[in-house]
Amino acid sequence: MSRFKCLVAGVTLALGISSAAQAAEPLQAGFVYIGPTGDHGWTYSHDVGRKEVDAKFGDKVKTQGIENVPETADSERVFRDLASKGTKVIFATSFGYMNQMEKVSKAFPKTVFMHATGYKSGKNLGTYDVRTYEGAYMLGVVAGKMTKNGKLGVVGSFPIPEVIRNINAFTIGARSVNPAVTTRVVWVNTWFDPGKEREAALTLIAQGADVLMQNTDSPAIVQAAKEKGVYAFGWDSDMSKFGDKAHLAASVLHWGTIYNETVEKVMAGTWKPTPIWYGVKQGAVNIEAFGPAVPADVKKLAEERRDGIKAGTLHPFTGPLKDQTGKEFIAAGKSLPDSELAKMNFYVEGVEGSVPK
Repeated sequence: MSRFKCLVAGVTLALGISSAAQAAEPLQAGFVYIGPTGDHGWTYSHDVGRKEVDAKFGDKVKTQGIENVPETADSERVFRDLASKGTKVIFATSFGYMNQMEKVSKAFPKTVFMHATGYKSGKNLGTYDVRTYEGAYMLGVVAGKMTKNGKLGVVGSFPIPEVIRNINAFTIGARSVNPAVTTRVVWVNTWFDPGKEREAALTLIAQGADVLMQNTDSPAIVQAAKEKGVYAFGWDSDMSKFGDKAHLAASVLHWGTIYNETVEKVMAGTWKPTPIWYGVKQGAVNIEAFGPAVPADVKKLAEERRDGIKAGTLHPFTGPLKDQTGKEFIAAGKSLPDSELAKMNFYVEGVEGSVPK
């Protein structure tokens, strides 16, 4: 051993620093959010998942959440900054981050990039999602039982397959218990804007909708429902504190299921860009927080449907099902494959209006 190496070793031992301790730097994990963690919906649910990583791994992992990052070149800057600072795994939590994350992933091949709800992948770029349509279906079952006039309303964010799929599943669930139900949609073209969301909810209520669902991030729809004496659901998280008796139930997302599994694989060096699409079966989505207005038999029915999904005996998109033109798109006894669900761009029978182009 050279004199220099002996000197370094001596200093290391004198300071009480072992090679194992030097190697025990915490794995850095970054979470990039489209909205504020206080939105009580989508971003809030992701941040709950981040905190579950903290709880599971303790000082082995250091997480960081960055709020309110637009789906523009700003997100590319944020991804690049995180990767350049040694972040080992970066989670992008919105569809509009896809192209920017793909670009940055190619520049940092030793960093793991994970994109939520997208479809592009690479050697170090993976995708993950929750089967939110399963939650929407279960809410639809409750809506179909609770509506008095058969008119449902949905506040939609953007007309992408994920959202269209949820609107359709909600309608299918409702019509499975109440075939006369119809659904009307108002699009707001934003994920989080409480003012626009409230305005859309009020428009639907004025058009006669007495049960509302949303695919947006704030509790504004639930609050509007409470104000106007109709019903609504929590979306992505429990929003019951905003709706009181107006809150029927919530489709709650549990992202920690995916985040803990991914971080564990990154730490072990076993991570691969295998697409993740978890649902009720894996504990990633559930119907929860039933409100006082929901009768026991309706709650029981919704939970039976959930248990069927979990057991694999029920699939929300099982035929015979028709689109809104009356054309059958899945035959009796068949279930729509993931490849078709992933690109859904049409409304099912019972949804009024047309999909925006």
